[in-house]
Amino acid sequence: MLTINKKDFLVKAKPTAFILFCSSAAFLTYCSMYAFRKPFTAGTYKGLELLGVDYKVALIILQLIGYVISKFIGIKFIAELAPQKRVTTLITLMAFGLISLLGFGLTPYPYNAIFMLLNGLPLGLIWGVVFSFLEGRKFTEILGAFMASSFMIASGIVKSIGLFLIQQFKVSETWMPFCAALVFVPVLIIGIWMLSQIPEPNAEDIALRTERVPMDKANRRKFFNLFWPGILLVVAIYVGLTIFRDLRDNFAVELWTELGYINTPWILVIAEIPTAIFVLIVIGSMILFKNNKKAFYLSLTLCVIAGIGFLISTYLFSNGAINPIFWMILMGFLMYMPYLIFHTILFERWIAFFKYKGNLGYLMYMSDSIGYFGSMLVLLYKNYGNKGFNWLPFFTNTAWIIGMLITLLGILALLYFRKKEKVILPMN
Repeated sequence: MLTINKKDFLVKAKPTAFILFCSSAAFLTYCSMYAFRKPFTAGTYKGLELLGVDYKVALIILQLIGYVISKFIGIKFIAELAPQKRVTTLITLMAFGLISLLGFGLTPYPYNAIFMLLNGLPLGLIWGVVFSFLEGRKFTEILGAFMASSFMIASGIVKSIGLFLIQQFKVSETWMPFCAALVFVPVLIIGIWMLSQIPEPNAEDIALRTERVPMDKANRRKFFNLFWPGILLVVAIYVGLTIFRDLRDNFAVELWTELGYINTPWILVIAEIPTAIFVLIVIGSMILFKNNKKAFYLSLTLCVIAGIGFLISTYLFSNGAINPIFWMILMGFLMYMPYLIFHTILFERWIAFFKYKGNLGYLMYMSDSIGYFGSMLVLLYKNYGNKGFNWLPFFTNTAWIIGMLITLLGILALLYFRKKEKVILPMN
């Protein structure tokens, strides 16, 4: 395989070149993960059921169950992952995901459904492995912002490819997920190779962001005992954001239909563009804050501001003061801003501010596991608990709840960490 001397190419690279290379590596790899996870939702599977449940809904639930399980596994697995095992782990996990899609195509209905659960098992670990190449650096925020952009655009891209394969090449709905994933295999190979060329954080990175090391069971228990009230507060905020994000994403069509835009499908794309632009600007600009204390508390403050924004914008919408399009765009921004702050800034600066030798994989997977579990419960409720109700009132009420939750818990978290700072930092 072609290799490039890291010292000659990246260690001495200018900041712009380094950022471009690393962010491209993470973006390509994580986009490829979406190609292994999301294309099957482009199918309709009309007339098919599994145990009395619409087959497509059953597949979504089964994959989500696997994804949730992998998030719980990741609390230990990602926290303990050694740097020298990252590339091998990525290849193994993605290969497992691809083979499961092959099984979905080969196995007749309805027995192939189990392969969608197996597909979710490895893919939930990909974020932690990829981000471990990026964390602990002076440029982590901007690198994470580029990687996070895949959250907002990759799903639509891979679904479009899935539809293209069905419509233009007459690929069956059971083989389409595997074929769509194959399209991205070359992209995946390039992305993983690029990640493998990224050097470990240098002395300046360590001085600015604290050394990142694997966290064994004893280290994880020590961290939890040290910060458990703060962990519970921020995880609760993240759970609310995850549920709201999945609600808005999974039922966007239903929401826009109830808002009166059933004949304007382009709104699904147009509404996300300003959200993506403004969120990435906010996240990327955090690189300007070299002081970890300021960046950490600003992250929590932005979460509180988002919560207040939820309440104000929903009040204005409910009283007809703002139009539906602006409200939906605003809700997307107010949701994605704190959601991506967790992925790129909050945990990163938490570790750096309190000078704790560990990694953010532990915190992120603890939050993700509970967040996706909550999202799964909402999906089950939608399909089994209360069929046929209107989603717009439910979405609006959820916005009120999430707004109050984020605001209250965010303020409590700020007060907690202010107090904790006075106890821990004098000891370091």
